[in-house]
Amino acid sequence: MLDFTFCNPTQFYFGRGTQQKAGELCRAYGHKALLHYGGGSVVCSGLLDEVKQSLKQADVSWAELGGVKPNPRDTLVYEGIELCRKEGIDIVLAVGGGSVIDSAKAIAIGAKYGGDFWDFYTGKATVEDILPLGVILTLPAAGSEVSPSSVVTKEEGLLKRFCDSEKMRPLFAIMNPELTFTLPPYQTACGAVDMMAHVMERYFTNTPEVDVTDRMCEGILRSVMKYARILMKEPNDYDARANIMWAGSVAHCDILGVGRQQDWSTHMMEHELSGLYDVAHGAGLAVMFPAFLKYQAPYHVQRVAQFAVRVFGVSMDFEKPERTALEGIKLLEDFYRGIGMPTSFKELGAKEEDIGIMAEKCLLNNGDMLGYFHPITRKEIADIYRLACQ
Repeated sequence: MLDFTFCNPTQFYFGRGTQQKAGELCRAYGHKALLHYGGGSVVCSGLLDEVKQSLKQADVSWAELGGVKPNPRDTLVYEGIELCRKEGIDIVLAVGGGSVIDSAKAIAIGAKYGGDFWDFYTGKATVEDILPLGVILTLPAAGSEVSPSSVVTKEEGLLKRFCDSEKMRPLFAIMNPELTFTLPPYQTACGAVDMMAHVMERYFTNTPEVDVTDRMCEGILRSVMKYARILMKEPNDYDARANIMWAGSVAHCDILGVGRQQDWSTHMMEHELSGLYDVAHGAGLAVMFPAFLKYQAPYHVQRVAQFAVRVFGVSMDFEKPERTALEGIKLLEDFYRGIGMPTSFKELGAKEEDIGIMAEKCLLNNGDMLGYFHPITRKEIADIYRLACQ
C-alpha cells in the first residue's frame, strides 16, 4: 500500500425531505445564491419551487441559470461566471446530477479567477479560490457531489476535459432518494455504469497489498449491480434508490482509491467518445470498459481473474486463469446488456473511421501515454477502440 493523505469535508444530508434544508445551509454562506440546474425535470417535478421557497424562508435571494446539458458546455459556464459577478453571488447551489454539478464547479472557480476558466481544464492554472458550492443531487451517477473533479466540454473542437482540485469538493450535499423515483430506466442504468467505472478505475491497479480497499471496491460493485437490477423492475423501491445513491458517492469520494495507484485511461477514452458523439457518459463507459479489460487481461491476468472470482463468482481456473478473466469480462458485458446498456460502437452510433482522431485527442495535454495499469500509447488506444467496435 502507498502512503496517502485523505480528507473529505463535504457534509451529507441524506434522506426524505432533506431538500428543505437548502435555505438554511445556503444562508450560512451569504444572502444571495445562484441556482444552477439543467432541463425541465426539476421544474416539472416542483423541486425548483420547493428550493426557492426554502431560500426565501431563510432570507436568501437568488439568481438562476438553467439549461445545463449532458456533457456540460463551456458556453454556459461563461454565462454563469458573468452572472455571478454581476449579481454579487455568495454561493452556487447546483440542483441536478453530475453535469449540473460539474458546470457549477466550473462557474464557482471561474467567478473567482481573473483569466479564462478553461485554463484550469488545460493545466495552465491551478485552483486557488472558489465561491462556496452546495448540491442537491437528483441523479446518482458521477459522484460529483463529493468529488474534487469537474468535466466540461469546449464547444470549439468538442474537447472534453477535466479539472481536479480539492477546493472543488462541495461544502454540502443534499441527497433525498425520493427525488430519483422519476428517473427513466436508461438514466438509472447509465448512473450505475458510471459509478461502477469509478470503482474499477481504482480497482485495476499495480499496487500490491491493498486488500482492504480491494474488498471495499468489490462490495460496492456487487451492491450496485444488485440494486440496479431491482430498480429496472421496481423504480420506486426506496431502499434500492438509497443504496444506489450512496454507492455513487462512496465510489467517487476516493475512500476506495487511497493507498493505491489509479488508472483512469478508460475515462479519458470515453471522454473523446462522448465529446464527439454527445452520448451519455455511462453509455460510453459500458462500451469502453469491457474493451479496456479485454486488452489489459493478457498483461494482468491475475488481477482481472480476481475481479471475475470476487465480483461475479466465477470459479478460478488455476491452470488457465485467462479463461477466468475472460469469463468475468463476459459477465460484466451481460450485466450491462441486462440493464439496457450498449456494449459496442454500433449501438452508440459511433464510427470506426473516427478512431484515429479520438486516439489523437486522447493524448492532448496527457503526454505520450494514458493510464498506469498497463500504460497505453496512441496505437494501443486505437486498438482498444477497435475492440469496442466488435
